[in-house]
Amino acid sequence: MLFSSEIFLFVFLPFVLIVYYGLLFWSRTAQNLFLLVMSLLFYAYGEPWFVFIMMTSIVANWLFGLLVSRFRENKKAAMTVLTVMVCFNLGIIGYFKYWMFVLGNINYFVGSYIPVPHIALPIGISFFTFQAISYVVDVYRGKGQAQVNPLNVGLYIAFFPQLIAGPIVRYETIAEQIHGRKESFEDFSQGVCRFIVGLGKKMLIANSMALVADQAFAQPAGELSTVMAWMGSIAFTFHIYFDFSGYSDMAIGLGRMFGFRFLENFNYPYISASITEFWRRWHISLSTFFRDYVYIPLGGNRVGTARLYLNLLIVWSLTGLWHGADWAFILWGLFYFVLLAFEKMTDFEKRLTGWWMPLRHVYATFFVLLSWPVFKSGLEAIGHPEINSLALLGSYLQAMFGTSGGPFFDAMTYLQWHESRWFFLFALLFSLPVAPWIGKLTDGWRERLSVNHQGWSTALGITCDALFVVLYCGLFLVSVAYVVKGGYNPFIYFNF
Repeated sequence: MLFSSEIFLFVFLPFVLIVYYGLLFWSRTAQNLFLLVMSLLFYAYGEPWFVFIMMTSIVANWLFGLLVSRFRENKKAAMTVLTVMVCFNLGIIGYFKYWMFVLGNINYFVGSYIPVPHIALPIGISFFTFQAISYVVDVYRGKGQAQVNPLNVGLYIAFFPQLIAGPIVRYETIAEQIHGRKESFEDFSQGVCRFIVGLGKKMLIANSMALVADQAFAQPAGELSTVMAWMGSIAFTFHIYFDFSGYSDMAIGLGRMFGFRFLENFNYPYISASITEFWRRWHISLSTFFRDYVYIPLGGNRVGTARLYLNLLIVWSLTGLWHGADWAFILWGLFYFVLLAFEKMTDFEKRLTGWWMPLRHVYATFFVLLSWPVFKSGLEAIGHPEINSLALLGSYLQAMFGTSGGPFFDAMTYLQWHESRWFFLFALLFSLPVAPWIGKLTDGWRERLSVNHQGWSTALGITCDALFVVLYCGLFLVSVAYVVKGGYNPFIYFNF
């Protein structure tokens, strides 16, 4: 079930909110049980059989949590439980997500003829499995109590706002919120506003940019113009940001409606002045997960130089592989490993401080733009074995740098630009921290007026609040119009 679908907006969400707040005067346990049941139904709506895989994961990790809590003082026993837990969870991902990839590559490189079964990928399996791992590890580390009631573990893993595309919510973040959260009208209203912003990002910008990117990648090699190739890369750059950050906004907003506070997942990554800064701002929940659960346990930067870069290589190979079972995703992870290792090796961020600021942004943006065709090639190959992602990537990069034999500019490029130029402008504008800037501006006006003109300050506050209400309502109505209209509307990260 998509957040940006009529059944979710007009049936599922209103029903869940009404019943949930109706249970407010009964008990927190009843509310949690209701949310768990509805979350499982939410997942089963699109994956009726795979919900049993999730339920198996919930029960198994509930048991792992109890065992690791019981044996926490016995390090050997606790580590045995952790090892079995990691093998169990990675085994689930390994079978459903990577087994076909492994067998296919064995056949290719060895020349064997092992039958490759068709294994359907459960939506969001990487997200809910990583959360299951987080639960057991955080219990072991003492960053949250083991849940005696398996329904509470189920709610943490299966809670529908962040179930199938994140953000990855770590157990230590919401361990106390499972029973100790407090709902309020302020949180609810802020959650609604955040959801509307996310819906607008998805429906008005991400979907429009996706059409341009798909058109660019669908053109045959040798026919794609250089300008169209760069336009397609830029379009996908905006598409993936507004698609994924829009989903994260909706997930965070939904969490606030039910009293949960999730950590931010994006922080305007396209204003970054280095690749290191980019990954502090992009998909924060994933990068911090790998940092805290893989990189630091491997020794982090508290090791020798050779081991440090080996740790980085492991983390970024896993980061690429996490996104999909295709060589393009592995190449994408290794691409960022090389850039980040270079910046760390040369202390590049400090060296950048002497650069002219626009030049620093050009440096970071150029390499980010180069990385997204790698990612997009892998994405195109998922579920389409007839597509060779590396061949697709090679031809696309040739077009970008004018060596494919295609034209520099053509009528198709002009048509795409003419139809989508305003969406590019809005995408560029809203990828910048415009909203925080406006908020600081209006707060500054209120503060200055409140010193000597209290009445004017109050009037300005009322006017601004009324204006924001109108803007949010307008954004919601326009977004809903696009939802009702139908058309292109998938979420990229559902594939992961």
